[in-house]
Amino acid sequence: METKMNEEERETTVEELEGSEIEYLSYGGEHHLPLIMRLVDEELSEPYSIFTYRYFVYLWPQLSFLAFHRGKCVGTVVCKMGEHRNTFRGYIAMLVVLKPYRGRGIATELVTRSIKVMMESGCEEVTLEAEVTNKGALALYGRLGFIRAKRLFRYYLNGVDAFRLKLLFPRPEFQSSLHMMADRNENHGQKDIIPPEEREEHLEHVIEHCAMQL
Repeated sequence: METKMNEEERETTVEELEGSEIEYLSYGGEHHLPLIMRLVDEELSEPYSIFTYRYFVYLWPQLSFLAFHRGKCVGTVVCKMGEHRNTFRGYIAMLVVLKPYRGRGIATELVTRSIKVMMESGCEEVTLEAEVTNKGALALYGRLGFIRAKRLFRYYLNGVDAFRLKLLFPRPEFQSSLHMMADRNENHGQKDIIPPEEREEHLEHVIEHCAMQL
């Protein structure tokens, strides 16, 4: 009876949750490691050893974030970055949000914070794998601009296929060429073919098209 009451109280608390009640922290040391491990072990299908966790959080602590609600860890993201085939790439290894807290923007905030650090660190792209059956994750990453670059058959231990998702950042030389074209059109008294309010959307389509050619 007591357990049931506690579960009901917890559900009520989550239902009344506001975004401002969530506190986001970057990885702060060994005391955060058990919290990350517990979340991942409970929610993800792949098993990991403590050495795997330490590989990520010790080498790239600035890319790992935790979400707390009233002192309880309810979400985390663990990432890395480094050279890959002459490209400086970011990689999202683990993303977990407890089920009662999903659909509240927590996962989006965690991923966005890690991607921002990757971009500021000079990454040209970010990749990850997600189960083809995980519609929630695929929708989340789709909203953030990730594309499905490849399908990996029987990628996970449970036999499920995975999509390799990829997010490309505009390269500096590409951005410079766009600015040069804009300046040239302006100097010749030409109006932009693409309205200013549509430029960002057009740029995303160009980047997506280029990524599909990889």
